[in-house]
Parts: sequence; structure tokens; C-alpha cells
Amino acid sequence: MRPVEAVAAVVLAVIVVAAVAPGLLAPGDPLAVSPADAFGAPSLAHPLGTDESGRGIWTRIVHGAGASLTIGAVATLIGTGLGVLLGVAAGFGDGRWPGRAADAGVSRLLEVLFALPGLLLALVVIAFTGPGAVPATLAVGLATAPGYARIVRTQVRRVRRSAMVEAAVVLGRRPSTVLLRHVLPNALAPVVVLATLGLGQAVVWASSLSYLGLGSPPPAPEWGAMLSAGRTYVQVAWWMTVFPGLAVVVTAAASTIVGRGLARRGGTS
Repeated sequence: MRPVEAVAAVVLAVIVVAAVAPGLLAPGDPLAVSPADAFGAPSLAHPLGTDESGRGIWTRIVHGAGASLTIGAVATLIGTGLGVLLGVAAGFGDGRWPGRAADAGVSRLLEVLFALPGLLLALVVIAFTGPGAVPATLAVGLATAPGYARIVRTQVRRVRRSAMVEAAVVLGRRPSTVLLRHVLPNALAPVVVLATLGLGQAVVWASSLSYLGLGSPPPAPEWGAMLSAGRTYVQVAWWMTVFPGLAVVVTAAASTIVGRGLARRGGTS
């Protein structure tokens, strides 16, 4: 493991600990207000300063890791799950009806979805579902699904044409058996690695939706919501914006570096 990958793995592990057991790193209450401490600059008592209500930024960032990572992880699961379904439907056919029709239909659908930028597609979904943490999670998941579907389709078609699968078909194996025993185990391994890369992207998109007021509502300690609240006071309390933004950047960078390391060792491009 390269040094940068080891550092990224440690950082990601700390973020996971913050998400699972935030009290270990910040035992305070992220919602407790203290007007006397409002807009406090970084100090020994509050290493990252305080916000307009006197709440510690460090405490809120640590406790917000759970919300941000949960949204990112669930959105990634939704995206990969839907991507696998679409990719298998498009790629498992043998070129005859109805496989050819399924491939053509899914391919046209993916082309339409790829015509929209991912975040814009998420905004379209929220326009129908309404704002909130759950709709934001669903929106990000649906927005990332086309990318996974295209990768799964390519992998399934590659494995489907392999000698191993052709031999199973000649031996009279049922299509469901061929799919579950031979195709999926070999086609989905790169997708699992790429999902690690997608986690960082999902966290950034979820934070972006919260920043726009379409995700977790205030005063929830969620990184995007904290960024949105801090932009009003950026000239007098820069720490309210800088540190939540760094949390998003560091999480995305760490997951991307770890994912690329896994892809490199697994031979995924």
C-alpha cells in the first residue's frame, strides 16, 4: 500500500468512527446552544470555533459525519443496486429477442439520463419528491445509477461471451444458474471497487443538495446544512464555512484515494 493510500485509509477510518460513535471524538451535544459563545473564533475550548448560536463547530462536524456518510452510503447502494438491475437486463441477452429489445431499451434510457448532469438529475428528482434527507438520498442514488448501469452492462457482456459461460450454456445450464453462478460473481467485482469511488461523489452531491436547502433541514449537524448556514456570516466567522467544507473535501478525497488503490490492485481501469 502506498503511503498516500495508507493515510487516506486512516482518515476514512476516523470518519467512520465519527459516524458510528461520535461521542468518542466529541462528547458534547451538537444541538446545545450557548448565545454567550456565539461566533467564537477557534480556541482551546472550541478548536474549530462556534456558530451563530454558540454551538461548537468541531462537535457538529463530528456528529454530522453520521448523517453525511449515511446519505452517501445509502445513495451509493441505491445507485449500484439499480445500476446492476439495468446493466444485467441490458447485457445478459444473447443478441436475440427479447434480449436485444431489453438492451436497446435500457441503452436508450441511459443515453437520456446521461444527457443531464448528475446533480441536475438529482434536482429533477427532488422537484417531484420534495426536499428532505430521504428524498435527497433517493435523488443522489438515482442520479448515480446510470454510470453504474453502463459499467455493469459492459462487464456482463464481456463475461457473457467468455468460454466459461458458453460452456455452461452448451451443457444446458438454466439461464438463472448461469447468471448467478458464473456471470454476476465475475462481472460485479469491479463495480464493488468503483462504488468506493462513488461514495465520495455521493457525499459531495448530498452536501450540495443540503447546501441548497433541499437536504437535511437546520439545525441538523449535517455538513451541507452547516455550509449553508455559515455562508451568511462568512465575512465575520469564516470558520463556520471553511471547516465543514474541509470535512466534505477530505471525505471525498479519502474515499477516492482508497477506491483508486483498490481499483489498481484489482486491475480495474
